[in-house]
Amino acid sequence: MRLEEIQNAITVEGFDGWLFYDHHRRDPLAYRILGLPNHLQSTRRWYYYIPARGEPRALCHRIESHNLDSLPGEKFLYSRWSEQKKELSRILAPARIVAMQHSSDCALPYIAMVDAGTVELICGLGIDVSSSANLVQQFEACWTATQFESHLEAGRRMDGIRAEAFQLIRERTRNKSALNEWEVRKFLLERFASNNLQTDHGPIVAVNANASDPHYEPTSERHSAVGPGDFVLIDMWAKLSTPDSVFYDITWTSFCGDSPRSDMQNVFGIVAGARDAAVGFVQRSVRDRIAIAGFQVDDAARGHIDRAGFGDYFIHRTGHSIGVEVHGAGANMDNYETHDERRLIPWTCFSVEPGIYMPDFGIRSEVNVFVSDKDACLTGQVQRELLIL
Repeated sequence: MRLEEIQNAITVEGFDGWLFYDHHRRDPLAYRILGLPNHLQSTRRWYYYIPARGEPRALCHRIESHNLDSLPGEKFLYSRWSEQKKELSRILAPARIVAMQHSSDCALPYIAMVDAGTVELICGLGIDVSSSANLVQQFEACWTATQFESHLEAGRRMDGIRAEAFQLIRERTRNKSALNEWEVRKFLLERFASNNLQTDHGPIVAVNANASDPHYEPTSERHSAVGPGDFVLIDMWAKLSTPDSVFYDITWTSFCGDSPRSDMQNVFGIVAGARDAAVGFVQRSVRDRIAIAGFQVDDAARGHIDRAGFGDYFIHRTGHSIGVEVHGAGANMDNYETHDERRLIPWTCFSVEPGIYMPDFGIRSEVNVFVSDKDACLTGQVQRELLIL
């Protein structure tokens, strides 16, 4: 645990301390940030308080009294509920405002790990609870140099696999051989495995109207054929099969034939323009040292699509934080599903993936953007034109 860095960050944010809490492993952020063992059982509530200054303090149930032994600081124990409340007040004194994994109005669901009752409990002790969102981003979403290299390597492998998948589609549809979404998905997963890549679910292979559903996934029972004249979207995400590696996440689109419809070409151009507008806004802001928040990046992409007259067909946020989980705990590029005011900070990565979803096809173009100390860069290949297969 990076205690000194955490305490400095707590001070900068203006909190008296940061209170971690868990029951039945509901808060994976706490386990990662504190560096707790993966095998830890948590059938009883535990609390770990890091003050802005001074020694941390832990509170555990006597049945699981050793749960937080790996962490520094004094430990207190409880059994009865009344004892828990008394000891909790003791470890938090003299704090008046603490950060927790809480988000007002659940505006940031990836941060809202603490239940409302526990927040009420802390407030009942005369302590204000504020969101730890900015702290979590700093200690959960920021990559190491090794993680950045793992992302780049995953990207190189996945860009190659993506090209192979579209080549497979091209060959089968040109030869009028049977092919379907499920077969392409299996091909991608087999290539992931042979390239030491892992994923939590997916990938998405969607034909025609299926691509109008941003979260469509084919199954062995439900899938569509792929043939000449079809539109095909592939959304794929994976990371190296090594500890602490981070994800690479992309979406590309194609047409099986020589002459895609003009509306497909038009929509692709608008989506790509929105993607480039958002990326350009980020790059200029980082280069000029202008602090920006996630919602502003969403505005840049969404404004481009709105001006083109397709705003009603862009039905999700522009992008999400990327980390050891494909949807990470950093700032999202969002002023649509939520209003994300978290700043973009160095050594974080996120997707930019605007989309337009028409009744019979949907186009999304997804890239990954990494923010360093002085600039922001795209970390993989970028689709500039609709692929003609």
